[in-house]
Amino acid sequence: MTEKSKLVEGKLRPLWKIVHEDEKGAVSLETVLIIAAVALPILIFVIKYGWPRIKEFFDKGMRDLEEGAEQGQAAGGA
Repeated sequence: MTEKSKLVEGKLRPLWKIVHEDEKGAVSLETVLIIAAVALPILIFVIKYGWPRIKEFFDKGMRDLEEGAEQGQAAGGA
């Protein structure tokens, strides 16, 4: 090792020690990972099996709304 690399390593060692000993965010990170592990399969299931039903529900609502608007125009114009 050169003298310069020893100097840099000597200055960085306390910083690395502080960074590696700090566990404040570990619990939060673990919680987020657990939530993601549970939510991701649920989201995949809903998209794969539920989305066609959800889409049909909103499509039917739009058709009913358009038919109602057409009937309203026909009744108002007469």
